[in-house]
Amino acid sequence: MADTTAASDTGVLPPEPARGEDGLIPGVPTVLQTLRRLDSGPRGLTEAEAEERQARHGANVLPTHGEASWPRVLIRSLRDPFTAVLLGLGLVSAAVASWGTACVILLLVAVSCVLRTSGEYRAGRSMAGLRGLVATTATVLRRADEDAPPDAREIPVDDLVPGDVIRLGPGDLVPADVRLLRAQGLTVHQAALTGESAPVPKAADDTASALSGGVFDQPQLCYQGSGVASGSATAVVVETGARTRFAAAHGRGGARREASAFDRSVHGISWILIRFMLLTPPLVLMANATLRDRGLETLPFSVAVAVGLTPEMLPVIVTICLARGASLLARTHGVIVKRLPALHDLGAVDVLCLDKTGTLTQDRPVLDRALGPDGQDDPEVLRWAAVNAWWTLQLADLPAPDALDEAVLDAVDEDNLMAYDGVSALPFDPVRRLSTAVVRTPGRLGTHTLVVKGAVEAVLERCALTAEERDKLLALAATHADDGLRVLAVALAELPARTRVHARADERGFTFRGFVTLKDALAPTAAEALKVLADRGVTVKILTGDHPGTAARACRDLGIAVPPDGVLTADRIERLDDGDLAATASLTTVFARCTPEHKARIATALRAGGHTVGYLGDGVNDLPALRAADVGIAPREAVAVARDSADVVLAEKDLTAIGHSIAAGRYAGGNIATYLRITLSSNLGNVIAMLAAGLLLPYLPMLPAQVLAQNLCFDAAQLAFAHDRPHPAVLRRPTVLRPRDLLRFIVGFGALNAVADLATFGVLAFALYGPDGLDDEAVFHSGWFTENLITQALVMLLLRAGRHTAEGRRPGPIGWAAGALTAVGLLLPFTPLGSLLGLTPLPAVYYLLLAAVLVLYAVGLTAVRSRAERHLTGPT
Repeated sequence: MADTTAASDTGVLPPEPARGEDGLIPGVPTVLQTLRRLDSGPRGLTEAEAEERQARHGANVLPTHGEASWPRVLIRSLRDPFTAVLLGLGLVSAAVASWGTACVILLLVAVSCVLRTSGEYRAGRSMAGLRGLVATTATVLRRADEDAPPDAREIPVDDLVPGDVIRLGPGDLVPADVRLLRAQGLTVHQAALTGESAPVPKAADDTASALSGGVFDQPQLCYQGSGVASGSATAVVVETGARTRFAAAHGRGGARREASAFDRSVHGISWILIRFMLLTPPLVLMANATLRDRGLETLPFSVAVAVGLTPEMLPVIVTICLARGASLLARTHGVIVKRLPALHDLGAVDVLCLDKTGTLTQDRPVLDRALGPDGQDDPEVLRWAAVNAWWTLQLADLPAPDALDEAVLDAVDEDNLMAYDGVSALPFDPVRRLSTAVVRTPGRLGTHTLVVKGAVEAVLERCALTAEERDKLLALAATHADDGLRVLAVALAELPARTRVHARADERGFTFRGFVTLKDALAPTAAEALKVLADRGVTVKILTGDHPGTAARACRDLGIAVPPDGVLTADRIERLDDGDLAATASLTTVFARCTPEHKARIATALRAGGHTVGYLGDGVNDLPALRAADVGIAPREAVAVARDSADVVLAEKDLTAIGHSIAAGRYAGGNIATYLRITLSSNLGNVIAMLAAGLLLPYLPMLPAQVLAQNLCFDAAQLAFAHDRPHPAVLRRPTVLRPRDLLRFIVGFGALNAVADLATFGVLAFALYGPDGLDDEAVFHSGWFTENLITQALVMLLLRAGRHTAEGRRPGPIGWAAGALTAVGLLLPFTPLGSLLGLTPLPAVYYLLLAAVLVLYAVGLTAVRSRAERHLTGPT
């Protein structure tokens, strides 16, 4: 009997709203008021009225958010600031007739944009097949004219208009926002709207209790996107199309969202590089004009230096890393990454917000205990509760037991129930809030036993109890409710046997028998998945509309520590401003009684506190939070608009899948972070050394063609980062790219690399030929070209492993790439291609001295690396 507690997680109902002198609830329109406003009646509209309203209100269809076309996705990929600066450098290179540099840059940009566009477009096409969980037809009452009788017939949902009278039955999807006219045993699944799986009781009675949980809990109203679980009803359509609450949430889903963690990181890094690149050419020009009397002839070299500082492969590396991770997730775990940067955001997540139902717990309750009036265990109470559930199911023509009855029946041996002979049953309804089964008890001839089970208050008010006894039992029920349990009361009464059917008037004078407490069944994979997330530095926070005790209990059962001050309810959230909420949210584990707006505020507050936030949601009520988080996650069975708004779609609502997704994101993010640190530090060191040498030498330290060839070799080797598998340590903490920490790293290691380059400069200047050796331009170019490639290979090997050495591991893509880069540096000067580039073979003694410089460089690199690792924000 989920119905008995659908209004409340515990069976203890919230206080009933104040009523007016007429007994009605203020703000809830009566049936008559609704029909008058809609100019309709119980017999429905005429065909002429329906046609006129169709023309006035339009079709009953949701607003659509069309899939972006391939060209539009391609244009969107060009908005990245780093891509823009690469295009700018390519155009400048073309302007100064450096066609090779221009072609390479433009080719890299094109490859990156095509790869990113293809991945995101395929993800969007995959999502198109998941839409469509809405009704297609509805049973409506229409009349040919005013005097004709109403005719019930099926029409397309698109043709419904305000004022139409429709009929609903089990399994029907509610096709519009409706006000109930009549209802019998009606319960409705609102998971698509609220995210809660328990069916909610609905009633047409103008004086039925209105619940305090929000607009979706008004018992007289049903909303588009919900579905009928049991019972039947006749209702009048009040809103259609874009005016429904489902459509309003659908529209919010398309709102522009804030920049994600990946967007903020890439933009910050890009603007740092842009400043460097914009400053480099004029500095080179001015320095050469002032000290060497060289003017515009150094412009191609200045552009080449700026290109040398640029990690040209960044868009390609980022796209390949993310696309490979997304493809692997789709193949192995059925996870669809709709927006490639969202995979990086998953790797950066350190706070995961989710609801408990269907994630931490299953969509069903299980028995906890059966208690007597004294609060002690009493198995007889469970037996009587099972008798009520069994015979109510058998005699009341219910299609299936509801969740609470099923939990009770699962806990007993049904053979023990066969001893009782059912006579009649009064099923649950939302007004009485209880059900009654009438049975013949063995050994009690001439009597009937009435077994009643339901909400605590509803049962106790029908029992023969003193006020003191009733208050004591209510307090006992409230204690278990606060502990996160659902509480049902059980009572008995014996009446003389009779042939007349027992009626509701007989439901009085019961003897209170005890309580049955139930709790949510835990998801089988939740405990292990939570442990994995904790080991990976992800804090889980529960945002739910449930009773705080229910959510806290599920957390405790799963091993999530919930301190006394770790639960925050909606009323307290309302009293906190954004700053206080940001501070409080970091210390809170459970947020209870949350509305959609509360969930979005919490996600925003956590982001403001410096966290990278993931949010898992599956209902319309989750849309604001899905948009507010850095990465929105939805299961495949979520309502269509939630899937549309999410960045990542899971095959199932399972934390294990999120764990796999975070791992894939961290592997991809780790490779991207490693690439950036290695490439930028090496490039910065080379540029510093090149600028210094350009001022000391009577010629350019490297020809533009040689700079371009060197960059091509670097770029080819750096593709290995997209295929590398980082050390497992990368999973232990979020992979966040923080521009300031990255700048600190590249400046430190760039300076060390510049020292190695300048040491090579000294070797070339004095050790080989003496002070006049610098006059041999080809020798200098060749020596520095070789040293640059080998130091780059050394950096790739040493900085990739981080504090965990690569001993015992296979070379892998990075090892093979570093070996190839070293071979090119050593052999290219001896080839015809080297001659075309202006390179020349070097004497053997140079290589001996170079080896000494490289050994010293490796020692210094290792020492500085150990110190710098304390400041790294992402593992290598």
